[in-house]
Amino acid sequence: MHFPHIDPVFLSIGPLQFRWYGLMYVLSFIATYFIISSEVTRKRLNLTKDDVADLVFYGAMGVVLGGRTGYILFYNLGFYLANPLKLFAVWEGGMSFHGGFLGVMLTFFFYARRKKIPFLSIIDMAALCAPVGLGLGRIGNFINGELYGRPTDSPWGIIFPGSDGVPRHPSQLYEAFLEGIVLFLIVRFVSKKSTTNGLTTCAAIAGYGLFRFIVEFFRQPDAQLGFFYGFFSMGQLLSLPMFIAGIFAALFLSRRQTEQ
Repeated sequence: MHFPHIDPVFLSIGPLQFRWYGLMYVLSFIATYFIISSEVTRKRLNLTKDDVADLVFYGAMGVVLGGRTGYILFYNLGFYLANPLKLFAVWEGGMSFHGGFLGVMLTFFFYARRKKIPFLSIIDMAALCAPVGLGLGRIGNFINGELYGRPTDSPWGIIFPGSDGVPRHPSQLYEAFLEGIVLFLIVRFVSKKSTTNGLTTCAAIAGYGLFRFIVEFFRQPDAQLGFFYGFFSMGQLLSLPMFIAGIFAALFLSRRQTEQ
């Protein structure tokens, strides 16, 4: 199949252009506000609507700044050193989940200290929102025709614009399904069933690490990086430790809760 013609700009007003990729971020932040508001009510946390709005704002800054910084450092440092103005062209893509994850953890840590709210309660709410942003972000990648998969002879292989004309896995959609829909259901289930603070976050971290590691076998590695050790992609090297850390952290928290 050929890539469906989707204009990355969904609305133009004079010189202003509004892109689908940016819209995905806006939609994810809106969804985040409603999810966190619902969790604040359910957990009876001492947060007002303004506090929730501030929390979403800080989280958004953590995602954007951390995601951009992570992509630059992990994936394409040489390019951005040679083209410093491209640092700010986030509408062209170039965001790293791992960097965004660290950015959110950092901003929420300081927010929790300032509000004197348990840090684990805050990041558990963020864990519920992460799959929504991941799923929408991967759809944005698909619309941009970027981060496509490896060559395939499967009937659903797609010839992406700007590629070598070979049908490739639509790995962005694989990730949208696994990291978005499936991960959301898993994290939501753990959140509803568990009373242990932090376990929801562990499920999100381990689940993402596992799904990303699997999908990387179908995703084309970044051209400027290629494979490490002749087999692993950068995404796999960053995701495998997340899976292991999430599992061990979940076991530790569960054991501590049992002892208490």
